Amino acid sequence: MNILLTGGAGYIGSHTAVELLQKNHSVIIFDNLSNSDINVLDKIEKITGKRPDFVKGDVRSREDLQKLFDSKKIDCVIHFAGLKAVGESVAEPLMYYENNFNGTVYLLQEMKKHNVKNIIFSSSATVYKPTDKNPITEEYELGASNPYGRTKLFIEEMLKDLYASDKSFNVVLLRYFNPIGAHSSGLLGENPSGIPNNLMPYICRVATGKLEILSVFGNDYPTKDGTGVRDYIHVMDLASGHAKAIDKIEENCGLAVYNLGTGIGYSVLDIVNTFNKVNGNLVKYKIAPRRDGDLAEYYACAKKANDELGWKAEKTLEDMCRSAYLYEKNNG
Repeated sequence: MNILLTGGAGYIGSHTAVELLQKNHSVIIFDNLSNSDINVLDKIEKITGKRPDFVKGDVRSREDLQKLFDSKKIDCVIHFAGLKAVGESVAEPLMYYENNFNGTVYLLQEMKKHNVKNIIFSSSATVYKPTDKNPITEEYELGASNPYGRTKLFIEEMLKDLYASDKSFNVVLLRYFNPIGAHSSGLLGENPSGIPNNLMPYICRVATGKLEILSVFGNDYPTKDGTGVRDYIHVMDLASGHAKAIDKIEENCGLAVYNLGTGIGYSVLDIVNTFNKVNGNLVKYKIAPRRDGDLAEYYACAKKANDELGWKAEKTLEDMCRSAYLYEKNNG
């Protein structure tokens, strides 16, 4: 299958490109490189022996999208392109709506014009209404609590409306929990610009001496060690979930929604302690006050993806910590 990855040079997109190329799909990456690096293509080729097709462009440009769809044969789109920092979305909501929402409208219009009717959307667990009822199933009430999550939720609703209007579409919504880790080669991984917003890149930069100390926000939650619990999933398990979703689309699945998570809650100190155990005691931390809006626990029920996609997260927390640090050392 000829698969277009919008934002495919980014963290999750690049790992998914590896997975799809290894399963003999043809991959086209469409990316404006605003939060990624063209050298990712060389790394994908080094890992797989195959080089994905690449088109530089922006989903917010109707002209870029038209040129792309006019020039390439596309069977399915995996839509990764989008801004993704919760804090930034609170500070700059219009930027998030313009990029994430408008870009998706233009993409879907171009898909419809060219009769491309298969799409997998990179959604997020942030579409769920904050709850203390775990694990989270796909039937939980929706209600995002920040502009980033709302863009994901609005796009899901848009895709549901599109499917309702035209049942010849196949739409798979993948709700990620907390992707971490890197490819086992150490060539691909998460490389945010500036000070990381996410836990694992921050830990890695403390481990390499680029940042001094990790702040653990809150140690008085009603959890096993008092720190917040989340569902951390290895990025290659996440990539495998996209390959399984392609298989589902080939069965003409209609509209389908899946959580992608391990179904296991790991605390912040679980991550820190495991990282130190597998990589040497490199990470110092201090306890800081809780952050507004943080939940005590939040983890997935992944049974539906297990049952319907034949997918299950296989990597361990040790794998996540070891691979993330290997990538940081190789690319720091």
